[in-house]
Amino acid sequence: MVHGFGLDAESAFRLLADRYNPRCDPPWSEKELRHKVTDAASKPHDKPFGWLRDVGPVEASDVDLSGFNPDRRRSDAERGPSERVPDPGPFPEHLLHVPGLIEQVAAYNLATATRPQPVLALAAGICLQAVLAGRKVRDERGNRTNLYCVGVAPSGAGKDHARKVNKNALFAADMVEHEGNEDLASDAGLVTAVETEPAILFQIDEFGRFLRTIGDPKKAPHLFNVLTALMKLYSSADTIFRGKAYADSKRNKVVDQPCVSVYGTTVPEHFYESLTADSLSDGFIARLLVFEANTTPARQRVKARPVPEAIKQAAAWWGSFKPGGNLAAEHPEPLIIEATAEAGGLFDALAVTVDTELGKPDQAGRSVWARAEEKACRLALVYACSANAQKPVIDANAARWACELSVYLTRRMLYIAHEWVADGVFDARQKRVLRIVRKSDGKISRSELCRKTQWLTQRERQEVIDNLVETGQIEQVVEETATRPRVVYALS
Repeated sequence: MVHGFGLDAESAFRLLADRYNPRCDPPWSEKELRHKVTDAASKPHDKPFGWLRDVGPVEASDVDLSGFNPDRRRSDAERGPSERVPDPGPFPEHLLHVPGLIEQVAAYNLATATRPQPVLALAAGICLQAVLAGRKVRDERGNRTNLYCVGVAPSGAGKDHARKVNKNALFAADMVEHEGNEDLASDAGLVTAVETEPAILFQIDEFGRFLRTIGDPKKAPHLFNVLTALMKLYSSADTIFRGKAYADSKRNKVVDQPCVSVYGTTVPEHFYESLTADSLSDGFIARLLVFEANTTPARQRVKARPVPEAIKQAAAWWGSFKPGGNLAAEHPEPLIIEATAEAGGLFDALAVTVDTELGKPDQAGRSVWARAEEKACRLALVYACSANAQKPVIDANAARWACELSVYLTRRMLYIAHEWVADGVFDARQKRVLRIVRKSDGKISRSELCRKTQWLTQRERQEVIDNLVETGQIEQVVEETATRPRVVYALS
């Protein structure tokens, strides 16, 4: 229906062709007429009567245009601007330090990296400790050490080095079987690799592009079920995982207590663009711990060094540690790591925070917050194993670090989702324009914005700007200059 007319597009076209077109100088072509009617039918207009101003006076008996007044429609501003999700800021430096093996691995990483990235060194060290302790320890509630971490950094910022450090450490400790394939061809291939070695670490480069590919069944149908398999494996670390059922029973896969960890690296754009409303709600993104390194550090000249003896010995100790006796490989009986009373209080406080967030009406963030406490428990378990492999305990330091890290990464993920996940094409355009303004220190001139949004037509750009102004996300400011006034858009 055309807004305010009570007519369908075809009826409106015939009416305008008969009554209004002869009054125009020059008359509109049929193509122009249909474009204007379609334009009027597809969106509300900001000006009363819009392009009908050009047709001259209209008799009252011709058509009632009173309903075309924009004050009569319910605007986005009347519905209320979308609630902004605050940015938790850069990664807290005090969370970079985890005593024991993780700190040793991170120090070796930074000392040998051409472009040292402390945040990525921490993420990779966590994954290495997670796979070393896989199927060998658990906490009092049954949580295991398997984690899915993603290292995000710009191209050329040194993402690859952390993966190489993990690979070299496992090789030096004669535990190379715990490193999985770098590419996953199908969910069947993934499950087969886990069946061969249940405690396994998959290190995947270009993880953002990988997510975009496996998230679309049209692009790669053989990869579409990989996400489902990863989600099931994540939640099956304390039970039995059963793969697909085939007619040939020999092809059916059963894995007792798989402990699958993932460390993926990606550039920001590929990862953020892979985020969708579905991926947020189905729980896969909620399982990820996303570590961001937003800068490219200065290059340093370093010499290649072998894996330090302390790291080799620590990794080898975990390789020789086999709780549960001779059947540990077939049916593990992990060592139970207890938590102190103070640590339990910190987890309880986090649970209250999670319940408070789940009580809010934001449905998009529910799945992300729902896993925050579980991720904190797993992180605390990894911390305890790193700090004291022989006598691990989840103390207040482990719980505090894990809870703070889980909350920070959760809030950061929700902020990223708010900035990138869009409800349709128009919303995607709005979010992209907002990111452009934000990158310009929250203020940009109209001419500069036009140059940076050349992928939009003039009409599309104006529609986006008008809606952002109307909903209070940006404001238009006119600045006086020596020549003529300049229009500037600033974040509200």
